[in-house]
Amino acid sequence: MRLISFDPLRTLHFPPHRTLKPEQFLAQQQQLHEVDWLLYPDYWQVNALVFGLKARIFPSLPTYLIGHNKIEMTRAFEVVAPHNTPWTLIRPNTELHAEEVWDSMALPFVAKIPKSSMGEGVFLNENRADWNRYLQLTEVLYAQEYLPIDRDLRIIWLGDQVAGGYWRMQSADGFHNNIARGGQALAGPLPAAAIELVTRVATALGIDHAGFDIAMVDNYPYILEFNRMFGSQGVNSMIGQTQGIILDYLQRKLAESEPPKPRTPRGPRIVGGQSLKRRRSRAVA
Repeated sequence: MRLISFDPLRTLHFPPHRTLKPEQFLAQQQQLHEVDWLLYPDYWQVNALVFGLKARIFPSLPTYLIGHNKIEMTRAFEVVAPHNTPWTLIRPNTELHAEEVWDSMALPFVAKIPKSSMGEGVFLNENRADWNRYLQLTEVLYAQEYLPIDRDLRIIWLGDQVAGGYWRMQSADGFHNNIARGGQALAGPLPAAAIELVTRVATALGIDHAGFDIAMVDNYPYILEFNRMFGSQGVNSMIGQTQGIILDYLQRKLAESEPPKPRTPRGPRIVGGQSLKRRRSRAVA
């Protein structure tokens, strides 16, 4: 299987393959044409690779598009798993809508910055002062019911299966569970209901590379969000190396059908024995 990786750290233990810096991809289109998979491109590359070059990428296009921000995620979750999605209000940040959200949410409630990770843009609103501070930070209001938990689950989904997972115990601030914010990873059994929820949502949406955050309330699972490029700290210590799962999935997907190939890069158009580029440069001279 021929691979090009745009993220050499994530593919460090993969079989021998080519690596490229994301900014090199336009100059290396012939190399892109010769491989089966392009691995871990940056988000800004995706449209050019998928729609322009007709390339096959991993993670999948739905993983990139839905995982780009919390608004896209929540709206997708509300379609495929409405009863497992916390009640959420998403509104423009105007004075009228800010009052609507404040009047609608029971205290305390959670507010989020749509594009954030590692718990950086997640806030607990316990009073009007908290809400007013949040209003200064975002153009879009994202308010979500508070779930009474002291831990959540990080479940790793790779390809078409759950690769493993772990519990994240609440940090000393009494709110964030993210390891990057002081939460503690803890091994333990993964509830069957949480595994079923992740499997159902990921399969329905076409997600193939994600760390899902699941809250268990009285043994009932709620899906909070997923991180497309989840951190490796908890994964490496709790699950171990995962490249075998990914490679098996890529091989099976490749065998299902002939993968689309990037278009062969075209040379300069020849007109009257000269390329247009040369003719333009001579005209300027």
